[in-house]
Parts: sequence; C-alpha cells; structure tokens
Amino acid sequence: MLFGLDGVEIGLIIVFICLFGGILSGFPVAFAIGGAGAISFAIIAALDSAGLLIHQAIDTSSDAYRALIAEGIRQDAISIFRYPDLPRYGEPVFPRGWEVALDRNVSFIVNRINERVLAGQSIETLLAVLMFVMMGITLERSKIANDLLTTMARVFGPLPGGLAVSIVVVGAFLAASTGIVGATVVTMGLLALPTMLRNNYSPEIATGVIAASGTLGQIIPPSIVIVLLGTLAGDLYSAAQEERAQAAGCSDALTFLGEPAVVSVGTLFQAALLPGIMLALLYALYAFGFALLNPDKAPAVEMGSTNSEPVTRNEAFTYFLGVPAALIVGTVLLGNVNVIGSQSITVSSFSEAGQTATLRTNVGEECQASMIELHGQEAWDAAIAQQATIDAAGGVQQAEKLTPEEQAQAVLDKIANAAPIGTGTAILLVLAGLVLSTGRGVAPSQEARPLLIGAVGIVLALFADIVIVGADMSALTYVLVMVIPFALVIYGVTAAMGRCAQNELIRVVFPPLVLIVAVLGSILGGITNPTPAAALGAGGAIMLAAYRKLSDQDRSPKIIIWSTLAVIVCILIGVNFDLRINTEEVTFESWVAFGVAYAAYLYAFFGLLFSCYVLYTSGVLTPVVRETAKVTSMVFTILIGSQLLNLVVISFGGEHYIQQFLKSFDNEFTVFLIVMLVLFVLGFVLDFLEIIYIVIPIVGPVIYGGTFDPKWVTIMVAVNLQTSFLTPPFGFALFYLRGVAPKEVTTGHIYRGIVPFVLIQVVGLAILWFFPSIVTIVPDLLG
Repeated sequence: MLFGLDGVEIGLIIVFICLFGGILSGFPVAFAIGGAGAISFAIIAALDSAGLLIHQAIDTSSDAYRALIAEGIRQDAISIFRYPDLPRYGEPVFPRGWEVALDRNVSFIVNRINERVLAGQSIETLLAVLMFVMMGITLERSKIANDLLTTMARVFGPLPGGLAVSIVVVGAFLAASTGIVGATVVTMGLLALPTMLRNNYSPEIATGVIAASGTLGQIIPPSIVIVLLGTLAGDLYSAAQEERAQAAGCSDALTFLGEPAVVSVGTLFQAALLPGIMLALLYALYAFGFALLNPDKAPAVEMGSTNSEPVTRNEAFTYFLGVPAALIVGTVLLGNVNVIGSQSITVSSFSEAGQTATLRTNVGEECQASMIELHGQEAWDAAIAQQATIDAAGGVQQAEKLTPEEQAQAVLDKIANAAPIGTGTAILLVLAGLVLSTGRGVAPSQEARPLLIGAVGIVLALFADIVIVGADMSALTYVLVMVIPFALVIYGVTAAMGRCAQNELIRVVFPPLVLIVAVLGSILGGITNPTPAAALGAGGAIMLAAYRKLSDQDRSPKIIIWSTLAVIVCILIGVNFDLRINTEEVTFESWVAFGVAYAAYLYAFFGLLFSCYVLYTSGVLTPVVRETAKVTSMVFTILIGSQLLNLVVISFGGEHYIQQFLKSFDNEFTVFLIVMLVLFVLGFVLDFLEIIYIVIPIVGPVIYGGTFDPKWVTIMVAVNLQTSFLTPPFGFALFYLRGVAPKEVTTGHIYRGIVPFVLIQVVGLAILWFFPSIVTIVPDLLG
C-alpha cells in the first residue's frame, strides 16, 4: 500500500487536494469543481494502473465472515471499521479497470443531470432559486436597505450599541425579503460602516455585526440554502428510510414509520423560522451587552429625530399592544368555541372513507418486533385494538357515491353546524381593526371621528354576519348585505392608512413587510409551495421597485397602486365566489364574478408589465436580469460539476468507504456530531454550495437513515452552513465586506470582529441540539 494507506483513502485525499487546489487557483468555482473531478479521476486511474493503489477488501469467502452472516448480521453492517480482524485481500480500487469506471461515469452523469437538473422531480423546486434570487436583487436595487438603515438607526441609535442593534434588525428584515448575502453585506458595509466608524464604534464590533447580520438570509426563510438543501433532503430521507425499513424486516417505510417518509421545502421553511429569529436575537443581545461593557467602543448615538408624533406610554400601550392583543386573542378564543369558523356548505358527492389503524399490523414477526421497538408496545397494542374493531365492522368502509337525498341532507347538516361568523369575514375585520388601532396610535392628537366610523363599520359587519347572513346565502346577496358596513370600514381604514403613511417608520417598513407576509404566509400557511410563492415575490419586488423609482422621479405611481388593489380584488372574489365556468350549471352571479376577476387579473398583469417598463427605461431591469442569470447559472453549473465529482468518488468506492466508517458507530448522536464537526471545518475552506452538493450526498444516507427528525437534521446543517460565510480565511461575507470597507479597516479587524459571532453560531447550534423543539414546534402547529 502506498504510504501505508488504503487505496480508497488515498483516492479521497487526491480528490480533496484537487478540489481545494482548483478553488484556491482563482479559477471560477463553478468550473473548478468539475475540473477537479476530471483531474482527480485521471490521477487515481494512473496510480491504479501502476498498481500503487490497493484496497483492502473483506474476504467474503472466509470462515469468520460466514460466521457473522450465520449469526444474523446483515452484509451491509459488516465493515473493516466494525470488524477490523476479519481476513482481507488486496484488490485495485477499480476492480474492473478504470476504462469501465469511466464509461459508467459518462453514462451516469447524463442520467444525473437529467434527473436532478433538467427534468427530475426537484426541478420545479429549483426554479424557486431563480425567482428568489431575482426578488432579492430587485429589492436590493430598489434601495430598500438605505431607508431601513436610516430609519432603524434613528429608532435604536440612542440605545447603548444602538447602531449595531439596528444593523441586526435590518439584516433580519433583508434576510426575509431578499436572502442574498452578498448584496446585503455590501449594502450595509457601504451605508452603515462609515457611519459607525464616525461615531466611534470600534472596527471589530462594526465589521463583525455587519458580516454576521448579512448571513441571516441563509437561515431565515425564504432561504436559498434551505431550497437547495430541501431538494436533496427529501430524496435522501426517503431513500434512507426505505433502506432502514427493509433492514428492519418491513416491506416499506410507510409500514415501518406509520407515516410517509417525506420532507418538503415548505416544511423546512416553517422549521427554520424560529432558529433564524433566535440567531438574530443572539446577535442583538451580544451587541447590546458589548456596548454595556465597553461604552466607549459602541456608544449611544443620536441620529436625528423622526417625524413621528409624540405618544404617551398609556397611548402606546393601548393602541400598539392592548387593542391588537384583544383582537387577536378574542378571535382565537371565538374560533375555539365555533363562534368564528367555516360557513362553507360545499359537500362531496362521495361519503368519507373509514379510518384505518394508526399502524399496519399485518406484518411479519421481524417487522413487528422492529415496529414495537420504534413506536412502543402501547402504540402497537392500540393499533391491534383499532384493527380488531375495523375487522369486526366488516373492514375499512369504502367511499360511496351519495344519493341526491343524502347530499341534500349533508348540506342541511353543514348549514346547521356553520359558525355564526365566517372565517374570511373575521380575518378581514381583524386586519381592519389592527389598521385602525395603528392609525390612532401613530397620531393620537388628530381627529378620531374617521377611525370611529371605521370601528362602527366593523361592529355593523359583525352584527350583519351573525343576524342576517346565513351559510346558505349566495355570494352576491352577501355582498349587497355587507356593502354599507364595508363602506364604513373602508372609509376608516383609508383615513388610518393616510396617518400611517405620514409616519416614517411605518412608511419604510410596511411595503416590504407586506411582500414578506405574502410570500412567507403563502408557504407557511400551506396555501402554496415555494415555487409559486417565489414567483409572487419576484413580481411583487418588481412592482415595489417600480413604485419606488416613480416616487423618486416625482411621477404618479397610481397604476401600480391600482394594480395591487386588483390583485386583492382577485383574491377576495376567488375566496367568496365559485369561479368555475366549465360546470353544467353556472349562475349569473358566478359569471359576473368571473368577469370582474378576469378584468382585475388583466389590469394586475398590465401593472406588472408597466413596472417592468419603468425599471427598463430607468436602467434597473437590465442589470437585475443579468445578475439573476449570473447567480442562477453559477448555482446550476456547480450542481452539474458536483454530480461529476460525486460520481468520481463513487467510482473508486469512496462514498461507500465513508458511509461504512460512519455506520461503524453505534450511537447516532456520535455520528451526527462527527458530521457536524466535519461540515464546520470544511466551512473554513469551502462555500455552502460545494458542501451541499459534494458532502451532503455522501453523508446524507447515514444522517437521514436514523431516528432523528429530518427537519431538525436539515436545519442543524443549514445553521452550520451559515457559519461557512463567516469563518476565516475564505468566508464569503468577509470578502464582500473587505471589498467595501474603508482603508483604515484592516483584514485583521474583520477577522477579530467575526470571532464572537462564530462562537454565537456554535452556541446557537448547541441550543438547537439540546432543544430540538425550537425547530419542530412551528411545523407541528401548522401541520
């Protein structure tokens, strides 16, 4: 053996040396990965042909190996790491020759590219990357960060370390709206770093907080890291659990787990929400604590007053906390007692199918023992009892087509059980109440009559919904009944929004906040998957940027405002009317609603085209499209190159070798800890894209093949990968900041400033390790 090492070990060393060398050469990373794969394969093939690479394989014909098989140990559980005393024999790392391996790699790379890049199941999800990138770049070009930084500095500046805290707040806000690390770090470095230095902030705390806050876009959804990780995690988890189920003696993962082995990007977005907020809070707490301990290095700064009207403590408590809390808590409580709920009377033409047992019980003895070990004896006994009850009733009841009389009775039952107040009406009125309360809070000295009129409209709308509106009332009749109350509500809301528009903080925060709520709300609420939500975000970002550009040019943005209202009209009509016009019977009101909705859609589409025209003539759209194409092309090129590198590692047995090493540990916590440490170390020299597409496919079958929740595993990996942007010497956020920092800020300042935030990342990982419910609580509540 060369240098006393196994041939596979030398092959892995060659691959990583070629990869690091390609990256350090300054050649574009997207092409360096594929080149590293080709060069490393050539070197390994040459050494193998010369007889220098010898792999010590287990002798499967030996008596010791046969004895292990006789004891019931699976073949895939036998490795040189777990049983180092087994007889071995030497063989080339390419047993059938490098020519055969090359031929297989060429055919496999074509299939891999087709499955994972061009036409596979994950391509729709990967399209979200393009649109999230376009959303982020468009918002960055719209100068939203400028306004946010200025406004937040005025709000938090008078506090100790206030400028640093404002950077964290803006970083979290931009993370949820753009998610582009480079753009966020560069923008905040250009705008905030000189200001912080002029106000006697130390270079270390200033650069550290800017670089760290800029990376929050990697974990706070919508995150490109989570989109890319999610497309891999879903496949890895499903395949790993199928293998685990078969090893347990069960036919499939659904039988063994009692639930489908799936994890979606939308679910991962839900899981990432609280960890992202937690990291932002840890950054802010550190900045505040640093300022308290070192007031001369992070002083309080008065950045000028805002145009906000003075508000007393009681007024702020009442209108910003008391009234909103009462509205939200009251709505939730009324929903729990069915005062607020669904008023839909739509019934299926088929009866509901009967419930099956929580676990499949018609399994073999080996599978039964494995399921009892996994779920517990109590859960198994409960499933046995459920199945016995089902069998006694003649088996699972199948869905049957209902007769007209049964359908009519089902409609009557729904009418009798309908809630007095519809969910849609309640949500609209709560939102209106929040706007009225905010409008009163920001300008308590102005006349209250318009807002009181809006409040009266809310009361009248509730009264009409309870007393007059019935579940069987047509949508057109509902509109006619509600026209006066809603007119009063709109009058009050319009007045409140006018007052809010005069408040600098609300005027700056509200537009991107609406976009964030629309994108994340549609994903977290399960309304749609990330790809349509990303398209909504990209379109909304274009319209927001055009609105900003027209305002800067003193031109009327009415077309964009009316287009936004047209979108709202489409949503409201779609919720309240049946827009299916291809059914046998279409009512007149459905035709009218469809016509209005279609007209609103055309106007909204015209508004989007007009926004593109405004940005194009202003010289904004062309660079946005160019940068989007560059970033997206880089991601997909790295994806293709990483597939080639992975196939090289697989061809000489490197992937199997690593997986055998990890599986040799009995404790899966130990395995996961090793993987996390390796990812953390690799983050010092590799970008997150290389780690996702090169390392995760190798270790994924092991870390996703155990008992850990796949959401927790994926978010832990994502937080770890976020650290790769911060760790010297190759942290990308550090390079971005170094490129825009003033001359007096040295690389040493940046490196020293980032160390506490890297430690905070480690603390964050430790918190998630010991309290995994932080990751799983939101998906469990929304699921």
